[in-house]
Amino acid sequence: MSRHVAIVTDSTAYLPPRTMERHGITAVPLTVVLGNQALEEGTEISTRSLAQALQKRRPVTTSRPSPQVFAETYRQVAESGASGIVSLHLSAELSGTHDAAVLAAREAPVPVRVVDTGMVAMALGFCALAAAEAAEAGGTVDEAVTAAEKRAAGTTAYFYVDTLDYLRRGGRIGAAQALLGSALAVKPLLQLDRGRIELLEKVRTASKAIARLEEIAADRAGGADVDIAVHHLAAPDRASALADRLRARVPALADLHVSEVGAVIGAHTGPGLLGVVVSPR
Repeated sequence: MSRHVAIVTDSTAYLPPRTMERHGITAVPLTVVLGNQALEEGTEISTRSLAQALQKRRPVTTSRPSPQVFAETYRQVAESGASGIVSLHLSAELSGTHDAAVLAAREAPVPVRVVDTGMVAMALGFCALAAAEAAEAGGTVDEAVTAAEKRAAGTTAYFYVDTLDYLRRGGRIGAAQALLGSALAVKPLLQLDRGRIELLEKVRTASKAIARLEEIAADRAGGADVDIAVHHLAAPDRASALADRLRARVPALADLHVSEVGAVIGAHTGPGLLGVVVSPR
């Protein structure tokens, strides 16, 4: 049995299934609680079902994986031949997922390094890919962690949402910021800053906000070799159009991913979300 460094992440990385399979990345699912049903993200609840529930104002919450789920994942990965594990997760400011992984890592059968990337969505996914590529090149656990942390340090994520109400309800943005974003019916632009979702700008209309999102992302990309991800929830046409414009504006674009976010992020942002992740190589 070959021994190798394995990469574990969580379901909010939103990596394409083929990409995960190709690089041997394992994702531990977070849970969406819809009414009295607890459903695993990625397998038991669709984004369409989530969007419909949100539009009907049904109660929706999310929860982290349990330490026991992580422990079982680490055991299975070790049994598959891993000599060490790098476990990369969404910002600890947004979820207790990192803490659950830390608890499980203490009892794992092989060494596990748990990393709070401070990221979410494909900002986290790009970190997992960087770690996987380092491991595939024969890197150690420490080298894979370094690759992920370097990718995280250069990655930025920006979001447009139709309303801050969902983020406020879930406690992911402060009530004062939510009130500020709702004042005068402005449309909020957000950014991921030190692991937290912060209000970046207030724009008067949705069309101007999306144009500003494009401008910010293109400026951030500059002339460097970058990967970009465009995320959405129940807004595929807007996401596709934004991706096309960014493809034309970013000269050194390497890969561009367009995908709908899963139910966990969607539960906190609501339908209409557009997000752009810019990640220099």
